[in-house]
This record gives sequence, structure tokens and C-alpha cells, in this order.
Amino acid sequence: MTKAPLSLENISFEEALAELEKIVRQLESGGADLKSSIDSYERGMALKKHCEARLKEAQGKIEKITVAADGRVTTEPFKVSE
Repeated sequence: MTKAPLSLENISFEEALAELEKIVRQLESGGADLKSSIDSYERGMALKKHCEARLKEAQGKIEKITVAADGRVTTEPFKVSE
């Protein structure tokens, strides 16, 4: 009997990433039938979105420490250069 996938609401970033990596390996091996491959791909896309959301959430919590010319230390939201 196959194990039902965990709900994305109850899965950590690390668990989602590990599952996504496993799905990628399975899809790259080409050993699954078409339906299983499609199901895995759809689960993988959901996991990718989940991981992106968790990373964006974490990014919003990170602040960059800056030192002004007068020596004052402040923080500002961290922005990733694109």
C-alpha cells in the first residue's frame, strides 16, 4: 500500500525539499508509468510553490544591519539583488 503524501500545511521546508528532490530523481530515472509521472510532477510543483513561499516568508523576517556615516547602527529589510 502506498503512503499518502503529507499535507503541505503540515510539512516543513526541509521535508518538502527532500520530497521534491526524491521526485526529481524518480522522474529523471524514467522508470514510472505516465500516470505516476504526471502525479509526481503535480506533487513536485506543489512542493516547489510551498518551498518558495517558505523562503519568501523567511526573507521577510531577515533584516540587514547597517552602520550610518555617523556611526549609528540601524536595520532595514533585507533585499535580494535580482
